Amino acid sequence: MTTIAHLSDPHLGPLPRPQARELVSKRAFGYLNWRANRHGAMLSNVLETLMDDIAETGPDHIVVTGDIVNLSLDAELPQARSWLTDLGEPENVSIVPGNHDAYVPGAITRAGQHWGDYMCDDDAPFGAGVPQPPSTALTFPYVRRRGEVAIVGTSSARATAPLMATGYFDQTQALHLRETLAHLGHEGLFRVVLIHHPPVREIGDWMRRLVGGSRFRAAIAASGAELVLHGHTHKAVIEYLGSPSGPVPVVGVPCASQAPGSRWTPARYNLFDISGRPGAWRCEMIERGFRDRASGIVEIARRMLHGEAAKAA
Repeated sequence: MTTIAHLSDPHLGPLPRPQARELVSKRAFGYLNWRANRHGAMLSNVLETLMDDIAETGPDHIVVTGDIVNLSLDAELPQARSWLTDLGEPENVSIVPGNHDAYVPGAITRAGQHWGDYMCDDDAPFGAGVPQPPSTALTFPYVRRRGEVAIVGTSSARATAPLMATGYFDQTQALHLRETLAHLGHEGLFRVVLIHHPPVREIGDWMRRLVGGSRFRAAIAASGAELVLHGHTHKAVIEYLGSPSGPVPVVGVPCASQAPGSRWTPARYNLFDISGRPGAWRCEMIERGFRDRASGIVEIARRMLHGEAAKAA
């Protein structure tokens, strides 16, 4: 059995003080939003408590589906690198970027220079902990094999206009995703696809939607997958996409630093216990996190996503 832990949208704080030149952009709006709303609701101690619980459960691998930073400030990047190192080594942690990691043009390239070894193929030339030159480009989708599980990282992150938080999934990446999933399916692996923006049409609003989401859905419909994990909405949600082998669960998770007591779902993460073989996979999802201010981290729910109990449901 392989156990995967999924968390998303840590929005690491505290936010470093921006340089004046860094606020002559979309960042000015984001900084005002952080000061007015987020800095008192997304707390480092909440995230640390969640991380401690993940460490106690001891998953085989951890995945993070984006929005690691807030405004893509230069000073946020080494801070995020330190946090990732605390979470685990690159071979034990896989990430994909979110819209906040690509907040302004060029930000995703700079993030890749600091965290590239957490979002690349197993044999990619990113040096662990060594800032990479701009010529070392990130490529998506990437693939990591862990036992019977294949982790497929995609990117929906791109810089957008002020007040917009849309993602983008282009035709080239969709084509590669389709081919990659087909190949991994022939290998008989349990395919877990990571993306920041939810790829199901009904989730999210126009200003936060996934542009090109139909391309992502078409790749799943053509080649199949066993599980899709996303963030972005800061909500716990399970939807499904069609595939040749049946419905594919699409699971979103709340913000990993969200303090209890606000209008948003407090911080949670999901564990996925995966075992079996093609045609007879078993995957149980265990949701863990805060119920309220006093609860600490507790088990919220369990649900079978693959297996006889899932079929019966």
